[in-house]
Amino acid sequence: MSKIHVPLTRRDFVRGALGTAVGASVMDSSHASAQKRPSRSSRVVVVRDQSALLEGNRVNIPALKKMLGETLTRTTGQKTIQSAWLSLVKADDMIGLVPTPHLNPTHKELIDAVQDSLVEAGIPKERIRPAQGGPDLPQACTALIALPGLKAHWLTGIGTVLKNYIQYSGKPEAYHGENNARLGEIWNLPFVKGKTKLVLVDALRPLCDKGPQPDPRYMWAYSGLIAGTDPVAVETVCLTIINKKRAALRREPWPLSPPPFCVAAADERYGLGTSRMDEIKVESFGWTLDLLL
Repeated sequence: MSKIHVPLTRRDFVRGALGTAVGASVMDSSHASAQKRPSRSSRVVVVRDQSALLEGNRVNIPALKKMLGETLTRTTGQKTIQSAWLSLVKADDMIGLVPTPHLNPTHKELIDAVQDSLVEAGIPKERIRPAQGGPDLPQACTALIALPGLKAHWLTGIGTVLKNYIQYSGKPEAYHGENNARLGEIWNLPFVKGKTKLVLVDALRPLCDKGPQPDPRYMWAYSGLIAGTDPVAVETVCLTIINKKRAALRREPWPLSPPPFCVAAADERYGLGTSRMDEIKVESFGWTLDLLL
């Protein structure tokens, strides 16, 4: 596959240089404290199918459902899709599905496939509800399934897992710019903490720059699902994919701006999971071309 060279504008250069400098400063200052925390270990599963997207970027629903089933069984270690779901949620849970809304949203086909799969596993349909929005929505749920889309974001660097709950804060504007480092605190709010049973990322057609607005120049057919129960580990894998895609486009490092401080902070400050790739066991299945891991 040939690489596309995207011109480096003066604005991009300045933003990238500033982002690199600030990011390096923050990471250096947190490195010493990071050494003090105990080692963690997490698993993240990546399932890809080259046929997941059809002509015109239409979703191949049978392929997607097959990918979903494999993702669930691989992530949980269960033999069947039903037992996989029932190892994560209970039939009497009120389950909230939390997709990326609006601009460059989670594919509806994936949301529908997850709901149908839950019902087939024995979860009553009336126990499954949309839960993307204000603080009242997670309060009504006993279990959450995060369904974010894989994308960069011009206000938070990465706009995937941790940012997916930003509306739960009631004040999303407070978590943009360099304050994206605080996104992890939302996951520790009393009505959110401990409720996320699965993080399932829509990586069918990610966006590696200019998000959340879709820009075809920075979108590509990764044709994958990324899943785990550690939100920080899943975000770390997503960030690795985005960074490697950006470097491939420019044929040189191309730092996100603003830097995604939220990933390391979710680990070091908020204790939500591990942000170190050497502590994450990534298991990939299916299509391997341009895996970016």
